[in-house]
This record gives sequence, C-alpha cells and structure tokens, in this order.
Amino acid sequence: MKNKGKIFIISGISGSGQDSVIEGLMERGMPIERVVTTTTRLARRGETNGKQYYFISVEEFKKKLADNEFVEWAIVFGNYNGCTYKELERIKATGRIGIWRIDIQGVVTVKSKMPEIVAICIKPPSLEVAIERRKKRGLESEEVLGKRIEEMREHFKPENDSKYDFIVVNEEGKLDETVEKVKRIIEES
Repeated sequence: MKNKGKIFIISGISGSGQDSVIEGLMERGMPIERVVTTTTRLARRGETNGKQYYFISVEEFKKKLADNEFVEWAIVFGNYNGCTYKELERIKATGRIGIWRIDIQGVVTVKSKMPEIVAICIKPPSLEVAIERRKKRGLESEEVLGKRIEEMREHFKPENDSKYDFIVVNEEGKLDETVEKVKRIIEES
C-alpha cells in the first residue's frame, strides 16, 4: 500500500461518528496506527495511558510547550491537549497508516505546518442529528452538553468545510458506506 507511514486526519464535530469510522477502518483490516495525543485531563474509566491518550500533569505539558515539543496544542474545556513531533515520528516508523483524530482548530494548525497531511472531515447529516447522537451517549451534565452544542454549532458552519481536503457525510444508518468512502480516500491518497 503506497500510503504506509502516511498520516491522515479524521476530524468532525462531536456526534459525527469519527470513532465509529476509525473502528470500521480497523475492522476492514487496514494497517492503522492511531496517533495518541497528550492531555492534562484525568483518565476516564477504561482509558489507559499511552493507548487513548498520554496523560500528564499541567506542569509537564507546559515544560513540553516551552521545549517546543508540540506540533499543535490547544486548551479544550480547561485541559491542555496536543500532539508531539515525537508521536508523529513514532507513527511514521511503524510503517502503518497513521490516523490522527483532532478538532478543526488542530486541523488548521497542522495543515499550516504540514500541508501534505490529508484532512478528512466526517459530518453528520445535520446539526440536529449530531446533537441527538451526543445526547444519547448520556456522558455529560446538562451544562457540559450545552457547551458542546455551542461548539458544534460553531464548527457546523459551511465556511469550515474549506479547511479540509475531503468531506464525508455520515448519514443515519449508513456507517458502512461512510467507512468505505473514507477507506477509498485513504487508499487513493
């Protein structure tokens, strides 16, 4: 496969189905290695350091920032999140297809520094569908959900589409088709 060692961004608003698409690609046997970002938030139940995230303290994060170790970073809901250059080198060394799940803010930063990285946006069919998907998860308080919905509205604006190389709409009940579209993009890029 010509794209081994190449990195692809999978991005989208909360409730778009990004994780489901990534899981679908893995189930189809694609040689994927997920980019693991660094965060200062506490690990949730079932999360393991080095698998979903690298969990570090705010002090450690700020030291890495001062040492210019991050490709991109942001403060999201009060937590520092970012990806190190070292992590991208780890992905490339595996010879596998790197999948990097980041938000639109990260996409803009990464594309300005590394335009060769292909950014794929997974979009729900509508903002209303995205909100309903988020509510079904039942993981957040009403206050946090309200903040997420505001963030979703902002990111659903049509002008944001130009920040991506590809847009794939994840229609209700058509996840397999969405995964196949993303798989073709990766195979042909």
